[in-house]
Amino acid sequence: MNYIDNIHPVSTPAPCRRRMPAEWEHSGAVMIAWPHADTDWAYMLDEVTACYCDIARAITDSGAILVVAAPDIAIPKKHLADIDNSRIIFCQVATNDTWARDFGPITVTDSDGTTRLLDFCFNGWGLKFAACLDNLITSKLSGASLFRAPLENHLGFVLEGGSIESDGRGTILTTSECLMSPNRNGDLSRQQIEQYLRSALGAERVLWVGHGYLAGDDTDSHIDTLARLAPDDTILYVKCDNPHDEHYNALSLMEQDLMAMRTPNGLPYNLIALPMPDPIYDEDGQRLPATYANFFITDTSVLLPVYGQPANDRLAAQIMNIAFPGRRILTVDCRPLIRQHGSLHCVTMQLPSEILPI
Repeated sequence: MNYIDNIHPVSTPAPCRRRMPAEWEHSGAVMIAWPHADTDWAYMLDEVTACYCDIARAITDSGAILVVAAPDIAIPKKHLADIDNSRIIFCQVATNDTWARDFGPITVTDSDGTTRLLDFCFNGWGLKFAACLDNLITSKLSGASLFRAPLENHLGFVLEGGSIESDGRGTILTTSECLMSPNRNGDLSRQQIEQYLRSALGAERVLWVGHGYLAGDDTDSHIDTLARLAPDDTILYVKCDNPHDEHYNALSLMEQDLMAMRTPNGLPYNLIALPMPDPIYDEDGQRLPATYANFFITDTSVLLPVYGQPANDRLAAQIMNIAFPGRRILTVDCRPLIRQHGSLHCVTMQLPSEILPI
């Protein structure tokens, strides 16, 4: 396969006037949305709340945290009482669910140094689930003066944070399955989507992954469940070594997609394979989308989702040490999160601490 087939650079780009920072750059703060009894977490609220507490403690170990809570802000305050409150902002806003990665604002920086927050449309991953409240969270936070940065309205374009990866240098990595979904921006061609990403995010080129999926995934193959950009032109990706596993063919084809891609300098990417967790099933026997690719990067650490599988969990942590030298690897048991078909990266959204009143 010719690598040019997988890379669709924006035609004749003008000098980039903005960029989407890489996740491993300085941010200093993280937004999460607290689970409550009116969400799908109701039947396992205690279990998932304990997981959220672990995530919050890991985040505040290196930065600040914005906790979006409804209907009672006193609940997360009680659960996080052991954390320095000077590092936490609580804001009461109505929510449908807790997947902050996909309805939270996306940060860009303009060439004059201005930080902007982009508010895209979130429609429940292609109209699969109710999202009427979640789609308003970013604008409500801005209206409540929680952000010291201009908010840019992009509600005419459907885009979830988990569907894109940025290297901070003009490259966006995504999947065709998600961004070309008919129930997202079905009236736009691939070229038109690329042009929009150029305008909104400063994308100079878009790398499209054409294969790969996880059983139980509701997102139409978000890139943050499959392959992640890392420093030094590195891509970490999920690899399936078991020919009898249902994922083997699709993930092998995804590996070929990644091998065919080239850096801006025309060189192959440094590919690092992540292990695939052993199958985990829900109470109805449906396989859940456990993945080590759904890690989250803070200024000092990598928060790694683990699944109670010592050998696989340990290997994933060792790989993270290689990919992110100088950062601590903090593991979080995310078996509660995958019960609702997401993991650690899905419930977090990085924000520049400078824009928060903290």
